This record gives sequence, C-alpha cells and structure tokens, in this order.
Amino acid sequence: MKVLMINGSPRKEGNTSIALKEMEKILIQEGIETEIVQIGSKDIRGCVACGFCKDKGRCVFNDEVNQLALKLQESDGLVVASPVYYSSANATLTACLDRLFYSTSFDKTMKVGASIAVARRGGCSATFDQLNKYFTITGMPVASSQYWNSVHGRNQGEALQDEEGLQTMRVLARNMAFLMKSIALGKEKYGLPETEKRVFTHFI
Repeated sequence: MKVLMINGSPRKEGNTSIALKEMEKILIQEGIETEIVQIGSKDIRGCVACGFCKDKGRCVFNDEVNQLALKLQESDGLVVASPVYYSSANATLTACLDRLFYSTSFDKTMKVGASIAVARRGGCSATFDQLNKYFTITGMPVASSQYWNSVHGRNQGEALQDEEGLQTMRVLARNMAFLMKSIALGKEKYGLPETEKRVFTHFI
C-alpha cells in the first residue's frame, strides 16, 4: 500500500514538514510506503476552465500537477498539508489541488484522504475544512484523529514543541493505516460500492 503526501509549504524543513514526517514514521511502521512531494515553491497556476482535461484526461499545463496525478492514481491514500497564512490553505496548494482533482478522471472512490493545517495560532479549522472538501466530493473516506488535524508553530522547528499536535499526527497515521487496510479487505470480499450514472443539475 502507498500514501502520497503533498507538502504545500515553500519551506523544505519547516513546521509543515515536521507534521508530515511525524505521520510518515507511523505509516512506515504500519508497512505502508510513503512519498512526500513538496510543491510550495513550485510555479503552479490555477485552473483556467479551458476544458482540455475533459478530452485528454490531463491538465493543459504540463507541470507538477500532471506528475502528481500519476502518483495519486497509483496510491491508496493521500495526505495534503498546508501552512496557514490567511485562514486558508496557501495559494500554491489550492491551485494544485483544484487542478489535480478536476483534471483527473480516474476513480478515487475509497482512496483514503487526510488533511493537515499548520499555523502560528489561528485559521487551522477553516483550512482543515477547506482541504477535506477535495476528498468528500470524490468518494474518498476521510481519516480522522483525536483532534482536528493541526500543528502549531511559527518559526522553523517550533512545531516540535507542540506535543499535542504531534500526537494528533501519530494517531491520524494509525487511523489512516487501519482504514486503508480495512478498505482493502472490504474490496476483496465485497468490491466497491455500487455506482449510479451521474446526474448533473443546475438552477438556471
């Protein structure tokens, strides 16, 4: 089994990285392969609604998003982690996830998702809610912990002092591993849930 972990921070060894690595340690102990990809300093633009992906199955902008799409398709779980600057996920990560989820047509049903917010003080809950929406619109179960998935720290390395936050990451990783393994067993015995032809409505 494999988990793709996306770090939205531009700082390679920042507090967001600390949170992800705390999860990664547990996932590896659980026998799950991990890959952390840092995109926070990449030049990733937002979606322009061109429709290219509808016909081609990939984004028209051939950057990290298309590379992440291949990795996500082969993964059983996805962790997205963001620093909090203005009470939301940072702009680069938001642009990346918008395009990643919109441009990919492969089935994400029952891939397990988890989100992490890292802040000096406030905005974690709003960011947590924002990130979870990517999972719940695509049939991905959301892994939970003992608290909202947040870690606190301002200066580089301060997250190491947030004992509760780090414990939240470890519990999250164990719960995610259990959920992934349980889903794998369920797929073997029952298969995936029955699907219906998608209905699209609007109000015009």
